[in-house]
Amino acid sequence: MKSIFENKWAVIGIAVFCSILWGSAFPVLKISYEEMQMAPDDPVAKIVFAGIRFLLAGLILLAGLLVTSRRHLLVTRKQVPVLVLFGIMQTSIQYYFFYNGLAQVSGMQGAILSASGTFFTVMLAHFFYTNDRLNFKKLLGLVAGFSGIVLANWGQELQISFTFTGEGYMLLAALTGAIATIMGKELAVGIHPFALTGWQLTIGAALMLMIGLPQMEENAIVFTPFGWGLLIYSALLSAVAFALWYSILKYNKAGEISMYKFIVPVSGTVLSAMFIPGERLNIYIFAAIALVAVGIIAINYRGRTLPKKDMA
Repeated sequence: MKSIFENKWAVIGIAVFCSILWGSAFPVLKISYEEMQMAPDDPVAKIVFAGIRFLLAGLILLAGLLVTSRRHLLVTRKQVPVLVLFGIMQTSIQYYFFYNGLAQVSGMQGAILSASGTFFTVMLAHFFYTNDRLNFKKLLGLVAGFSGIVLANWGQELQISFTFTGEGYMLLAALTGAIATIMGKELAVGIHPFALTGWQLTIGAALMLMIGLPQMEENAIVFTPFGWGLLIYSALLSAVAFALWYSILKYNKAGEISMYKFIVPVSGTVLSAMFIPGERLNIYIFAAIALVAVGIIAINYRGRTLPKKDMA
C-alpha cells in the first residue's frame, strides 16, 4: 500500500477522488432534507440526522482499524479528554452550524462558503506558528478566496444575500473546523489519524444524538428507503474520504496534497447544479469557483526548489 500512496499519479487520483466525494455531500444533504421532509427551520432534526451519519462513519473507521491495526485503536487515559474536546468541536459544534446553515442556502452556495475553512486555517496558523506566517502569496490567496465567497452570494440584481442562520452558520462551521484543525495538530500528539478521526466522529455524533433525540418531534424526520440510501452513502463517503486522505498525507507533503481541495467547491457546485432542482450555474458562480480555486492554489503552492548547483 505504501508504494501506491507514494506514487505521484496514484496520489493525485486519490486526492481528486476524495475531493469529489466531499463535494458530493452538498447535493446529497440537500436532497436528503427534501426526501426526509425535514423543515428548514428545525435544528433538532438536523442534529439527529448529522448524529446518525457521523456515528455510522466513526464506527466504520474504528471497525476498519480494529481489523487492520488493532494496537492503534487504543488510546491512553490522558488522550481521552483530547478526543472528547476534539469530538465536540470538530463534529458536534461544526456540523450543528453546517447542517442548519446548509438548509438555508443553495447547495452551490454551501459548497463555496465551506471553502472558507481553508482560508480561516491559514489566518489562524499565522498566530500559532512562527514558521507559518502570512506572506504576499498567502494574502493574495486570501483576497481571491474571500472575494469568491462574496461573489457566490451576489444575486442577479447585484445585491449581497446574507442571513446569520444561513450564510453566517456556514462561515461559523468553516471557522469552527479551522479551530479544530489547529487543536488537532497541537493536542492530538501520539494518536493515530484514523483513531483520532474515528473516535472524535463517534464521540461528537453520540453527543448530538443525546441532545437531539429527546427533543425531536414525531415525524420530524421521515425515513424512506431512498433517504436511508442517501444517509448510508453520506456516512460511507466520510469514512472512505477521511481514510484515503490521511493515508496519502502520511507519505506526502501536506501542502502539495491540500492544493487539490480546490476541487471540493468546484465539484460541490457542479453536482448541486446537476442534481438539485432549481439550481443553475451562472456567471457569478463560475467566477466565484475560479476565485476560490485560485485562492486555495495560491496559498498551498510551494513551487519547485532548484538544486543548489543551479542556484545563483
